[in-house]
Amino acid sequence: MEILGIDVGGSGIKGAPVDVRTGELTRQRHRIKTPDRAEPEAVGRAVSGIVKHFSWQGPVGCAFPARIKKGVAHTAANIDPSWIGMNVAELFQAHAGVPFLILNDADAAGIAEMNYGAGRDRLDIVLLLTVGTGIGSALFNNQTLLPNTEFGHFFLQGMVAEHYASDKARKDDKLSWKQWAGRFQEYLTHLERLFDLDLIILGGGISKETKKERYLDLIQTQAELITAELQNDAGIIGAACSAKVLADEIVPSNQSEP
Repeated sequence: MEILGIDVGGSGIKGAPVDVRTGELTRQRHRIKTPDRAEPEAVGRAVSGIVKHFSWQGPVGCAFPARIKKGVAHTAANIDPSWIGMNVAELFQAHAGVPFLILNDADAAGIAEMNYGAGRDRLDIVLLLTVGTGIGSALFNNQTLLPNTEFGHFFLQGMVAEHYASDKARKDDKLSWKQWAGRFQEYLTHLERLFDLDLIILGGGISKETKKERYLDLIQTQAELITAELQNDAGIIGAACSAKVLADEIVPSNQSEP
């Protein structure tokens, strides 16, 4: 079964159809720059553009940078504050004409890694961190997700942690990789004061091969520390897999697909 997955990020909106049995993208992903200020109508049009690019007619899973409950955004991370209280699923469906399932972007990435990537078969306490424009988090115990954690938003050194230790902060503050690793070490040490973790998976932009070799040897954790396998495709894959429940409403799981 194929389902279209879309990942709305602070700098780009990307999507691709996904084989939800294997977690593999079945077509080359398509990316659109996130509109300035990331206001609802502009983002709705961009998301619709991705749906139209693939001539997609079925349900869509969408990873979104907010705390999501029943399709409604309750926070707005790296997007316009006007999203708060908005039913994102209804907005995107109105623009694209197909049903949407919306979930937190880091949760989507975590679901993908736990099913198809670095966390598969792990039955202990696993934390995925997506580090890029901000810092997203997805916490699992025995493969069960605790949704909508926001571990990038606690305070560190008098500021929101992701403003201090994200990859964007590294670029904005013109830090060397060694300097940034020192900040990120502070962040990880604080996390481990709060949670007894068995595995930490680093995803997002810093999981790329060209980046991880610059910092990974500079940080230490009590938990096992590895980088994500699915990298920047994780949000797309996890969103698509989560939207299978919408597809099952159209084609019940006990019936054969055409």
